[in-house]
Amino acid sequence: MKVFVTGATGFVGSAIVQELIHKGYQVLGLARSDAAAKSLAVAGAQVHRGDLGDTGSLRRGAAAADGVIHTAFIHDFLNYAPAAETDRRAIETLGAALAGSNRPLVVTSGTLLLQRQGPLATEEDSPNPSFPRKSEEAALSAASQGVRVLVLRLPPSVHGNGDHGFVPALIRIAREKGVSAYVGDGLNRWPGVHRLDVAHFYRLVLESGSAGANYHAIGDEGVPFREIAEVIGRHLSVPVISKSLEEAAEHFGWMALFAGIDGPASSAQTQKALAWRPIRAGLLEDIDKGTYFPPEHIGGAVAPLARVPGNFNCPDRLVPETQEEVVESEGLDQ
Repeated sequence: MKVFVTGATGFVGSAIVQELIHKGYQVLGLARSDAAAKSLAVAGAQVHRGDLGDTGSLRRGAAAADGVIHTAFIHDFLNYAPAAETDRRAIETLGAALAGSNRPLVVTSGTLLLQRQGPLATEEDSPNPSFPRKSEEAALSAASQGVRVLVLRLPPSVHGNGDHGFVPALIRIAREKGVSAYVGDGLNRWPGVHRLDVAHFYRLVLESGSAGANYHAIGDEGVPFREIAEVIGRHLSVPVISKSLEEAAEHFGWMALFAGIDGPASSAQTQKALAWRPIRAGLLEDIDKGTYFPPEHIGGAVAPLARVPGNFNCPDRLVPETQEEVVESEGLDQ
């Protein structure tokens, strides 16, 4: 079986490629640069040149495959609405290429995009319609065309070696500010999952997922943010302190919204349906291993901050001028 993977050289996508190849699949990976193409070739995947904005390339890649895993997303918080629109068009293009074939299309979404109805976000919850990202809506459109669509929702923290998302950003901020902070009482919760558990999970969904189903890749249902700050503070030997909501915007910059969000989520239904069990280190254990704390001269400084209008349907906030500081593989973004 040949699988077309978008985001194939990303933090999550590269692990999926390795998982698929290890299990005997042929992988066709989307690559928008020579470096990405080389990385895919070394991993043993076939290279398909193009990017999310090149609908012709996406169409040809999907048409040449027996199934598609879509993980790519342009994580540009300065231009989030256009990035979300590019994602919507990409999913519609992939769906059109697979129309009438009943071939699988695994679409990535995020648990923080949901309108949580209970104490934990579940597979039955729906996306917030006011949020710019419309991955799941585009997936539903593809399903109506005879595509076996499956939605896989990621938590805000997908962690593991090579992570360059939210946790490394928090560590850089703590180094820069000389304190590791949390908002208010710090009891707001972040769900998380290990990158390698996620890679295995994508394969299971591809193989055994039910058409039209939503699946949650959740290991930790909700880690109190204060505990994350405490692990970071201990490793950096800096004080751990509380910041008010007003102080959080200045301290965390573009991370303020996420530092204060309470987004616990469950994968109980998913685990029962697919017999999937996350088996690798949880978020706190993973951070505590120390691989998140390279020497300070390697880590570098926090990116310069610039203001951007609140295209997340929330108040204006600070975001980095350079998007290398923005999460590539987390649920918001995959």
